Amino acid sequence: MKLLIVEDDKTIAQGLEYSLQQDGYSVILCHDVATAKRAFTEHRFSLCIFDLTLPDGSGYELCKLARERWDTPVIILTACDEEVNVVMGLELGADDYITKPFRIRELTARIKTVLRRYSKDSNQKNVIELDTVRINTLDAKVYKNGQEITLTALEYRLLLIFANNEGQVLSRNQLFEGIWDVAGDFVNDNTLTVYIKRLRDKLEEDPQNPIIIKTVRGLGYKAGE
Repeated sequence: MKLLIVEDDKTIAQGLEYSLQQDGYSVILCHDVATAKRAFTEHRFSLCIFDLTLPDGSGYELCKLARERWDTPVIILTACDEEVNVVMGLELGADDYITKPFRIRELTARIKTVLRRYSKDSNQKNVIELDTVRINTLDAKVYKNGQEITLTALEYRLLLIFANNEGQVLSRNQLFEGIWDVAGDFVNDNTLTVYIKRLRDKLEEDPQNPIIIKTVRGLGYKAGE
């Protein structure tokens, strides 16, 4: 699981990074709001840990961004246990808070609790994620880096096939069968190639080097790892 830590005190930040890596987490470390925002466009995080006081803004701003755009669980760090700080963070969508100074074991326990709760909730949400792409199947909307993108019916159906079979190699025949009831007799080998290219153009940061929909030479395609 990949965690984002945004903490301007480098001593605290490096201590958190080391301890959480020892617990098996992958950690991206940032020291300000601007760097954290860039990290959001480059990675998909399982959970975020935000200090409230940052040199170019506040953890409140990041908390709102993480929850509204990516629906990522958040734990806030606060230097004081003032009720107003905690309440504001929770109102903006934070899942939990911890007051400095704290013991690392207390933080890891809270991380596990939030992830467990979030995992249980996510199973009821009908939301599928592929790298920086999020698919809300309830309203058939697709988001890239938090921004809604428009897909045709066939593109959307094709994306769903990949998303529901993440990591699995799919042959062209399997893809044909999956989109047949949307496109009828209009789907042929060339058409499939065109639609995969269109999907990559809309979803990938670099369509020439795709990481969401990959070509597996001689076999077909697969989504993700």
